[in-house]
Amino acid sequence: MATTTQSTPLSSREPATRRRRRRRAGSAGRQMHAGWLTYTILTLFTIGSLYPLVWQMFASSWDNSRLNKPTPPFWFGPRLWHNLDEAWNTGNMGHAMVNTLFVASCITVSTVLFATLAGFAFAKLRFRAKNLLMLLVIGTMMVPPQLTVVPMFMAVAKLEWTDHLQAVILPMMVSAFGVFFMRQYLSQALPGELIEAARVDGASSLRVVWHVVFPAARPAMAVLAMLTFVMAWNEFFWPIIALTQQNPTVQVALTNLGRGYVPDNGIIMAGALIGTLPLLLAFVVFGRQIVGGIMNGALKG
Repeated sequence: MATTTQSTPLSSREPATRRRRRRRAGSAGRQMHAGWLTYTILTLFTIGSLYPLVWQMFASSWDNSRLNKPTPPFWFGPRLWHNLDEAWNTGNMGHAMVNTLFVASCITVSTVLFATLAGFAFAKLRFRAKNLLMLLVIGTMMVPPQLTVVPMFMAVAKLEWTDHLQAVILPMMVSAFGVFFMRQYLSQALPGELIEAARVDGASSLRVVWHVVFPAARPAMAVLAMLTFVMAWNEFFWPIIALTQQNPTVQVALTNLGRGYVPDNGIIMAGALIGTLPLLLAFVVFGRQIVGGIMNGALKG
């Protein structure tokens, strides 16, 4: 009596672990699509984020008689260009924006440079008391800025830098947050073997930093530059102490618009709109590079 043997399919004889790997590889190659709930949440979040800016534009085109009504304005009024011109001339906004651009650019470049070098040292170099020094750097983040105003102003006054831009630039040339941020990033994104290979090839410390550290840290440097520039542009507390209306930054110039027995809120909103537009323009121009840097950093991490 002949017996029939059934051949086992090849897929059933394949180990289970290998089949799972093949399924994972196939799913990794497929593009993921967001559902309607994701798009709904993103749309609501976008509307909520843009609403203050849009309402600021509406408020910049009205006077106090309309802004003081119980119902806020939801469209442009007839005084937009008048309020913008008044804010530009009264607040000396042209001079203030040039000063702010110079101050924010200097602070951004110095912070990114020094924070990257310090972060690399704390992340990859070996020296005594490294952990203690890192704790001291982090500890400075817990000191309220109000406690440092008096000694900083005494130093600025002794150097005769009052009402000069260097009085705002020098105290903010590096930040503890930037050092900590770059140290955490370089600890994961920069392999120690890459540094050792560069040293074996005869590269000096400067060439290692320029050809190895900076390319690896570029995504984090872009993010830190964006955060630092926005922070420096919006800084108010120290510039209002160190500068005057004759040589102001944008935030100092805006305080001049709010003076008077009855401040015109429409002109104040117009001045705030003028001070906000450069940040929006910078994000529109460099937004793709910033987002691309963040994504590259996430993939490398």
